Amino acid sequence: MSWYQFRPYVSVAKRRQQAAVTAKKMAKQGQALSPVQPEGRAIAKSFWGQAWCTNLESYSDYSNRLPRGRTYLRNGSVIDLQIAPALITGLVQGSSLYKIRIQIESLPGSRWKSFCTDCAGKVTSLLDLLQGRLSKGVLEAITRPIEGLFPTSKQIKLSCSCPDSASLCKHLAAVLYGVGTRLDEKPELFFTLRSVDMKDLVTAATASATQSSATHGGDRSLDGEDLSALFGVDVELPAVDAPLRKSDPELPKKTKKPTKSVKAAKADPVPVATVQVKKASVPRKLRATSSVAKKASSK
Repeated sequence: MSWYQFRPYVSVAKRRQQAAVTAKKMAKQGQALSPVQPEGRAIAKSFWGQAWCTNLESYSDYSNRLPRGRTYLRNGSVIDLQIAPALITGLVQGSSLYKIRIQIESLPGSRWKSFCTDCAGKVTSLLDLLQGRLSKGVLEAITRPIEGLFPTSKQIKLSCSCPDSASLCKHLAAVLYGVGTRLDEKPELFFTLRSVDMKDLVTAATASATQSSATHGGDRSLDGEDLSALFGVDVELPAVDAPLRKSDPELPKKTKKPTKSVKAAKADPVPVATVQVKKASVPRKLRATSSVAKKASSK
């Protein structure tokens, strides 16, 4: 048969049988395959998977071959799909085993940097980013044609080992749709494919928060109100140059032999936070009795 003639039709059941044989043979050779097949009728269900498929379907020059690609993917014909920086490779079981190679231009560094700057403070969690739990503005920026994060058709180079002369055969279409299904499972592979580090978005958010904190005065030390709320008592921070007055009730009484703690307090002029705890009220009779007892013991 000539290379430019199409091979005879092979049923879905036959293709699946051939795919199983191929996978088993390659496994014996030490080559692990990573097949992809959507569950149910939907090709993709997550934000990243659906956004990938929507972008793919926006290519007008691909429209006539995409339906056959969806059928091949749903039938389990994509028996291997690998995603690497700027490269997608795959194996599709048709009337024969076809090798797929799709090169995608890396996202320009200037566009990625600009995107991170525009989204600073809006993407604060990698989990939210991967699950697509982002604001409407960020989602629109991601999916914006040409200026967004998804590639255009001119940035994609397609190659398939099948004899189809079309720029996009059904085998290539099946693998491209398979990327959307794979992103449902591993959305981080989108950033791998575009050759960018998704952590840059969170780093930009952290830098923005730090700058905002510095603009508003940065971290402030705790004041009396903060300590009171923290410890549940009244806390007073005395002024550094405020000397004790003789009339001050807190001034300690003169004694002949000051204790070591008093000496240490005099030697250390650094003011410390004092905790004011209200004294429990004592009846006058008890206080009088206590003073009489003290005089009697001193005699």
